Parts: sequence; structure tokens; C-alpha cells
Amino acid sequence: MSSGVSRLMVGSFIGTGAALEVRTVGFRPKYVKIFNVSADNAAGEWLQGMADDSAFKTITDGTVSVITSDGITPLSDGFGVGADADLNVDGELVRWVAFE
Repeated sequence: MSSGVSRLMVGSFIGTGAALEVRTVGFRPKYVKIFNVSADNAAGEWLQGMADDSAFKTITDGTVSVITSDGITPLSDGFGVGADADLNVDGELVRWVAFE
């Protein structure tokens, strides 16, 4: 069983407040982390084995929860992000990292 990372990509997008897809990764990720670096400073993490549209979500005060909708979904060439009110806020900068 390999524990190394074969590919890593980073990028950013501007939140829309609606579900969106990031198709610039070039592979199906096994791990995705997004950071809303604007006003909310929230983060979401999805790991292989988790359900689609879910994430571990950390908000500004440090509270961590597992969301089961409006989270992160791996795609064949990237990932989708749901309309979570902390992670994908209209007009706010979101940075991301994805590993294969």
C-alpha cells in the first residue's frame, strides 16, 4: 500500500454561493482541502472514503463538524464544492489543495 503523494495541485476560485465545479486539477483527488481566506476564514476537508458532498468543516471560532451536504465531491478531473454558507460564499476568495 503506497503512502506517497503522486500528484498535488493548488489553486483558487471566487465563491459563487451556489454549487460549482473545479475541473482544472487533472486527476481524481484522494484529498481536497479548501480555505475561504476572505471574511469567514473557514476550511473544509474531504478524504477518500468519505461520502460525496461531505466534509470536515472548521469555522472561524475553531468549531469542527462533519457536514453531509453542500460539502466536497471528487470528480474525475477535479472536485465539486456545494453551496455551504461558510465555505462557498459569493464573492469571497477560496484557495484549495488537492492530492492524488
